[in-house]
Amino acid sequence: MASVALAGCGKSNDAAKPVAAAGAVEKPTLKLGFIKLTDMAPLAIAKEKGFFQEEGLNVTLEPQANWKVLLDGVAGGTLDGAHMLAGQPIAAAAGIGAKAKLIAPLSLDLNGNAITVSNKVWTAIAAKLPKGPDGKVAHPISAAALKGMPLKFGMVFPFSPHNYELRYWLAAGGIQPGFYLPGDLAGTTGAQMQISVTPPPQMPSTLEAGTIDGYSVGEPWNQAAVKKKIGVPVITDAEIFPDNPEKVFGMTEDFAKKNPKTVQALLRALIKAQQWLDAEGGKNRAEAVKILAKSQYVGADPEVIAASMTGKFTFAPGDAREAPGFNIFFDKFAGYPYYSDAVWFLTQMRRWGQIPTDKTDQWYADTAKAVYKPDLYLAAAKSLVDQGVIPAAAVPETDGYKAPQGGFIDGVTYDGKQPNAYLAKFTIGLKAGQTVTPAGVK
Repeated sequence: MASVALAGCGKSNDAAKPVAAAGAVEKPTLKLGFIKLTDMAPLAIAKEKGFFQEEGLNVTLEPQANWKVLLDGVAGGTLDGAHMLAGQPIAAAAGIGAKAKLIAPLSLDLNGNAITVSNKVWTAIAAKLPKGPDGKVAHPISAAALKGMPLKFGMVFPFSPHNYELRYWLAAGGIQPGFYLPGDLAGTTGAQMQISVTPPPQMPSTLEAGTIDGYSVGEPWNQAAVKKKIGVPVITDAEIFPDNPEKVFGMTEDFAKKNPKTVQALLRALIKAQQWLDAEGGKNRAEAVKILAKSQYVGADPEVIAASMTGKFTFAPGDAREAPGFNIFFDKFAGYPYYSDAVWFLTQMRRWGQIPTDKTDQWYADTAKAVYKPDLYLAAAKSLVDQGVIPAAAVPETDGYKAPQGGFIDGVTYDGKQPNAYLAKFTIGLKAGQTVTPAGVK
């Protein structure tokens, strides 16, 4: 993690003083939702380090039972905003998710997920996996090792990065993960692996019970399997898709229109929290682990949270590997909501049939712009630059699209400005003109 300077950040909650004038925000008392995952960290840090308070906000953070409950809370107005799966507001904009206009003015993090398999599955594949010079299994591990095994995997939500990362990994290994269609909301049509939904905190217990053979989830629930000695993480999402987009801070479009000053205050507080999390190569991560371990946040063993959040990732007892970018919150412009990130999610929705018919490249661009709002992010970030809180170099100069991205596990290059050309590169997945029927693809 790159070193960044902090100015006026990192105060304790008791010492923080509101810097926003009384009445400067339309709605000073707010309720924000989250799921008990490590990547809700910007919300917890903004609360605990006084960044919300500095912006004149009194924020209650409320854990939610699962992603659907959280989504319903935001869409229905019982939550003012939330730590959300990037795919949730994007699917809503595509007309296949929640019947609400949701926006994402800030990306919460990059990377942060992994895929874990049971000890039984690991024992079956470990001996045939390539080894590195140190005698340990070489990474990244290809899903091809699972071919011919009728396995059941858990993931957290149909429109989640976890679902698309799992499917991407399986397909890269030559395994068909299945298609969605109106009568198959589980996405099992033509599948060689069964994939179902399990709430993140329940993943380890569901694996231990034998209901699933593996899962794709965020931390600390992969490390929990290592700690309990019930499973082995086989690949991180950074090994599948380097610096992939993950969670976003989401809200309804209506809330943002009615409360523009409140939204700016929220974004400034969260950007300060993101900077604090990545400051000086991660010097604050140990403190962040202690905060996240509190029962009102993630509520997991500090050792388990630290196993993926302090520069290493533990794949098995005695096999902790360097992973300095596993959780990125501020560096690499992690907070900026790139249109190209939203387009990537839309391509995967189309690839697996959630978007049932072909769309033009312009449709992908327009849909991304309907939900990702970099203008709101930039207004907040530039105000922090003006105040000397974050460096100008931390704010990207961009048209909203990243340069073509490589490093994917299958060697395919992604260009967010050419989504249909990108989809045409895949061996497994829907091609132009194809649709899914109960009998298969036609």
